[in-house]
Amino acid sequence: IMKKALIFGVTGQDGAYLADALLKKDYVVHGVKRRQSSLSSATRLDPIFKDPIQRKTNFTLHYGDLTDALSISSLVSKIKPDEIYNLAAQSHVAVSFVIPAYTAQVDALGTSNILEAIRMNGLENKAKFYQASTSELYGKVLEVPQSETTPFNPQSPYSIAKMYAFYMTKLYREAYGMFATNGILFNHESPLRGENFVTRKITLGLSKIKLGHEKKLSLGNIDAKRDWGHAKDYVNAMWKILQTDEPRDYVIATGEQYSVRDFVEKAALLIDLKIHWEGEGINEVGIDQDGRTIIDIREEYYRPAEVETLLGDPSLAKKDLNWQSETTFDSLVEEMMISDLALLKEGQMPNPFK
Repeated sequence: IMKKALIFGVTGQDGAYLADALLKKDYVVHGVKRRQSSLSSATRLDPIFKDPIQRKTNFTLHYGDLTDALSISSLVSKIKPDEIYNLAAQSHVAVSFVIPAYTAQVDALGTSNILEAIRMNGLENKAKFYQASTSELYGKVLEVPQSETTPFNPQSPYSIAKMYAFYMTKLYREAYGMFATNGILFNHESPLRGENFVTRKITLGLSKIKLGHEKKLSLGNIDAKRDWGHAKDYVNAMWKILQTDEPRDYVIATGEQYSVRDFVEKAALLIDLKIHWEGEGINEVGIDQDGRTIIDIREEYYRPAEVETLLGDPSLAKKDLNWQSETTFDSLVEEMMISDLALLKEGQMPNPFK
């Protein structure tokens, strides 16, 4: 019998990679998306819809919203999935400072709505639940690197809402014997990353400068350090977490760290832009080999509470799940750069699922 998976947040970066990966494993995949007037959010799924008939018949898109408990419960009741992945969230840290209450509605209470839907429909022993947790929980870090036992110290409305979701998932596991797990995922990127996230902002911005569409790229804290992996490796980890015998929480990371500045320099070199820096703080600028100022620093792109450094320790995932990050930092930057150049030149990006 084919396994059924239900993915909340299927139109996001992770949702699209996960849907593709599960379809390749012969799952029947149900995805949930919010009703929107624009078409754009489903475009990440285009390669799946354009695929042969087989994949169309095994993939169904439903409308739903995490803030609507009734719609969630009726979906779970109708589909009776074997695996549920909650990847839906208001996931932008800076935006969470602007809309803190909405972020809590979706990221905290939305998770609780799914867990209750599993329980109310009597699926505690059938449906395995994966909650997309985040390295932002560590915030102002209390130890380096961060593992499953590192204390949380969240620094944004986003990470505080995610902390509620983390503990609710753990509570339902312990109180109701549910197979409910958290994957504490460190930053993971891809050509499908949203355009308002810093890595994608860099590869798109530099591509526009290279092609003469724009003169300058404005950034915030370029000395912030992150542990950056590839979304396709990380969705494989999500799946592996739900295949274990015992539910538990895992840190998913590369165990390596680079600054935003490193990302900019590597991406620029790929398109023959050599950057050198002058000035410091918000007066720092990046100048190319022709003497053009192509990068400037803006105060408005700094967070109200900065998270300076995140570095994960994935050794438990390696031991229990036999998982490790496959994509190097260099090849991640290169794939994103090539994809965005193609997007601007040809109007479409290469198929990211190949």
